[in-house]
Amino acid sequence: MSQTTINGRSVADIRKDFPLIAGTTLAYLDNAATSQKPRSVIDALSGYYSAYNANPHRGVYPISEQATQAYEGARKKVATFLGAVDSASVIFTRNTTEAINLVAYTWGQANIREGDEIVTTEMEHHSNMVPWQLLAKRKGAKVRYLPFDAATGGPAWSALPGLLSAKTKLVAFAHVSNSLGTINPVAEVVAMVRKHSAAKVLVDSAQGAPHLQVDVKGWDCDFLALSAHKMLGPMGVGVLFGKRELLEAMDPFLGGGDMIREVYIDRESKWNDLPWKFEAGTPNVGGVIALGAAIDYLDAIGVAAIHRHEQALTQHALDRLKRMKGITLYGTPDAKGRCGVVSFNIDGVHPHDAGSLLAREDVAVRVGHHCNMPLMKRLGLWGTTRASFYLYNTIEEVDRLLIAIPKIQKLFS
Repeated sequence: MSQTTINGRSVADIRKDFPLIAGTTLAYLDNAATSQKPRSVIDALSGYYSAYNANPHRGVYPISEQATQAYEGARKKVATFLGAVDSASVIFTRNTTEAINLVAYTWGQANIREGDEIVTTEMEHHSNMVPWQLLAKRKGAKVRYLPFDAATGGPAWSALPGLLSAKTKLVAFAHVSNSLGTINPVAEVVAMVRKHSAAKVLVDSAQGAPHLQVDVKGWDCDFLALSAHKMLGPMGVGVLFGKRELLEAMDPFLGGGDMIREVYIDRESKWNDLPWKFEAGTPNVGGVIALGAAIDYLDAIGVAAIHRHEQALTQHALDRLKRMKGITLYGTPDAKGRCGVVSFNIDGVHPHDAGSLLAREDVAVRVGHHCNMPLMKRLGLWGTTRASFYLYNTIEEVDRLLIAIPKIQKLFS
């Protein structure tokens, strides 16, 4: 086991915090899909259900008050993690997909008109593409796509000003590509949008927040979305950050439960204050509290240190894959411009076959189009084999992947 350290802790020691992989032979290299969970996160989730399971906000008895304190405490942790100055600008959702759809169905419904334009990129996850297509269809608007540049492994950002005009009302793009790991220059892109249009900006940070520092205030983005399960937290919890003035002006997404202040039969009801206006019904209380525990864990190690570790693993994989015959790599040429993702194909081997044979070696990777069909079509591919790394992965695990590839090639020779 490699003794590589992350902020003073060996990876071997960090692995002990993760029950699913501790002491096993599984090389879990599918972290872009979902991360494993440390014991502290699991304990936070089970601790809520075993010790103070009650609805927040609605009870004056002790365990309800404890649930309220823990739930709202997690919101403050998220706000700090994102660099947001106002915790009321943090809305809890089920996932990144729901957070983006919330914007499409509320802000979009009120602000997109016939003839308006929404700009996104060819490399987006379907969750940051389909909601805008649906919105454009409803409103008679148009979605325009910034082309993918295969040479850089990312969008052709230099072409963005040419897509921006008075018609542009929203620019939506990924912080990090889920298929290629490409890191997009968020601050620079937002500044470019501000210079050439009055459009709002939405950042999909599902793949960025687990690995890189987020700074919504410094970036000046209008919206940002993420998912807990990709950053050591539980499934079923997401976050939407929105500028307060925008959220205040938006209608509720769902009706009922805690999003109301007063309900009338004979006139329009009144909505609750932010953030609760957008959190109708009983929330995933335990999941939100566990997200808070995940942020505590990430903060203790430091996302910058985690990213350096992932880049070392990524560069190790890229260097060796480049030396192998019959391997095609996709994305930026080295690890500097990406998070811990390596996407490749083995000549003459379908990605599904590659993934199945790697599973026999106890190496877990993702295969397919990765919810990036337009990007795959742009690359002329059905899909790829994707290995993605996180803080608990080791050089030895990457080597197991690399050692298995020639075995697969031999089977298909």
